[in-house]
Amino acid sequence: MKRFALVALCAGAVWAQTAQEKGKRIIDETLAALGGERFLAMRDRVETGRAYSFYHDQLRGLSIARIYTRYLSRPEPPVADFLGVRERQSFGKKEESAVMFTEDGKGWQLTFRGARPVAADLLTRFRDTTQRNFFYILRQRLGEPGLMFDGRGSEVWSNNPVDVLDITDAANRVVTVYIHKSTKLPVRQLFFRRDPQTKERNEEVTVFSKYREVSGVQWPHVVQRERNGEKIFEMYTDSVAIDQGLTDDLFTLPTTMKVLPKAR
Repeated sequence: MKRFALVALCAGAVWAQTAQEKGKRIIDETLAALGGERFLAMRDRVETGRAYSFYHDQLRGLSIARIYTRYLSRPEPPVADFLGVRERQSFGKKEESAVMFTEDGKGWQLTFRGARPVAADLLTRFRDTTQRNFFYILRQRLGEPGLMFDGRGSEVWSNNPVDVLDITDAANRVVTVYIHKSTKLPVRQLFFRRDPQTKERNEEVTVFSKYREVSGVQWPHVVQRERNGEKIFEMYTDSVAIDQGLTDDLFTLPTTMKVLPKAR
């Protein structure tokens, strides 16, 4: 009996080591496919296209969208729960409205009326979604204490052969990523988030497609998001520009802008 337990323990250790070795290989291959050092050196990005929102799989809104992303220098050595990004989501031909998120946990909804603080639940969702985004993990979280990559094996998803990768951080949050076997590019990711109010477990899925080379970086031009099997968002990007020298002004409230109270 003791011998059987020892054999089982050794087999488990070998399997774990093999899974982590596969995980490291997948990460190395995917990072190289995305652009390698050029991807890791990306300082900012501007994506322009059409954004669609859905409710119960029915189209609820559409707009011309421009998303500005700026990566911040991370601490070295990396620390857990660091949010190293600023983002501004602008909508309309003349960017008449926008939502802005900063690394200090603040967010603003901007319109011609002024700036209104973003609700706390949306701030929490932005932080969690960003930190569990596969591209953000590669760009900002590699080397973070407790971050593990486990190769789960191969399967077929949407008629494509994929390698399946589990990413687990020190807080035991897991992101599962599907990597195309031929292109080595991510095509799907999923994770589970518990609703803070209902306590229900929600499945969050993002699908990436239509990759194009931009300044030495491969970037998806179609992004689709689902929650519990229902489509909630699509972004069809017409153009992507990298390293445009985005400045702090873009992510800072103008001193002349009126600050409105939080929405009830």
